[in-house]
Amino acid sequence: MSSDRRHRFATRAVHGGQGTDPGTGAHATPIYQTSTFSYGSHARGAALFAGEAEGYVYSRIGNPTTRAFEEKIASLEGTEDAVAFGSGMGAISALMFTVLRPGDEVLTLGPLYGGTAGLLRDVLVPYGVRHRDVDDAELADAITPATRMIYLETPTNPTLSIHDLGHVAAMGRSHGVLTVADNTFSTPYLTRPLEHGIDVVVHSATKYLGGHGDLIAGVVAGPAELLQEVRAHGLRHVGSALGPFESFLLLRGCKTLALRMERHCDNAERVARSVQGHPAVAKVHFPGLPEHPGHELAKRQMDRFGGMLALELGGGAPAAARFLDELTLFTQAVSLGDVESLATHPASTTHQLLDPAELERQGITEGLVRLSIGIEDGDDLLEDVVRALDVVARATVDV
Repeated sequence: MSSDRRHRFATRAVHGGQGTDPGTGAHATPIYQTSTFSYGSHARGAALFAGEAEGYVYSRIGNPTTRAFEEKIASLEGTEDAVAFGSGMGAISALMFTVLRPGDEVLTLGPLYGGTAGLLRDVLVPYGVRHRDVDDAELADAITPATRMIYLETPTNPTLSIHDLGHVAAMGRSHGVLTVADNTFSTPYLTRPLEHGIDVVVHSATKYLGGHGDLIAGVVAGPAELLQEVRAHGLRHVGSALGPFESFLLLRGCKTLALRMERHCDNAERVARSVQGHPAVAKVHFPGLPEHPGHELAKRQMDRFGGMLALELGGGAPAAARFLDELTLFTQAVSLGDVESLATHPASTTHQLLDPAELERQGITEGLVRLSIGIEDGDDLLEDVVRALDVVARATVDV
């Protein structure tokens, strides 16, 4: 398996974790569509299960196609290892179940994806794991002897806020606290959190890594010793295994990640800049705009500014609904990172489990619409967005 880290990103995206199949000479990594593997003898089977020999025994624990994807992500993120899961929430849950114990505390720098917030609040708290959401400026004073993990997204979902990865990493190191960054929005093409000192990276691989809206997957990448525990406890015992066919699709998707991200970024920047000042738009959330409060930090942490943006419409929920229903090239759907453009209303979909006070605190208003900008022609996307905004503006005037 080729994972030479001397090569540049696009080369590793194509070749990382993959090579000619040793058994057949196949150029593409085969789909090892099997539930179990023969270990040949009693002695070798015992050694495999004891961890004293390398090999595959059961696809819930490991599969050659999935392993190729894991090695590719470790190469792209610059980590020692990676473990893949059947969903992004499977990956996040497995990491937290492995690391956290009753009495531990997780500090989060929000806002967070609603599913992650729900896991912390509804699953881990009843098992004795505390959770507090803090501001960046509060982080140093918020860490206590019980703090076991600091968790953040880069950028955040859905308001595209930017947290200082280097500062978070330094706080974690100085207190012996594990730092975790959800890098789904950026992808390793734009941000590599370990270069800023973060310990562990998680992804919903469903999004940009797959890139085509045809699979569900997640991955954790980080130190080999920790990832061995995640595989043994979070994957082997809890489940959420990634199937070999989905792994094959991810290997194929990652090969074009660099190309796709350039187009996503081009289109998102164009839309964000063009709709500033539109009468229907109260605010554009996009870290590539100089007016964004995290713009300078984003320039230091990101190679470009990503394919995600959010529009805050001045007319609130009715304006958001009208805007969404007027779009023709954007599919109204959750998820993001597809080659096709997607749009959603976070307050009523991805973050609907948060109570009104929490939504307000995190800046997720009723007028906020999240756009995942695809790789379609930029002129067509911009015309679609502006036309829908014009309808909203006229409706507001008519009222």
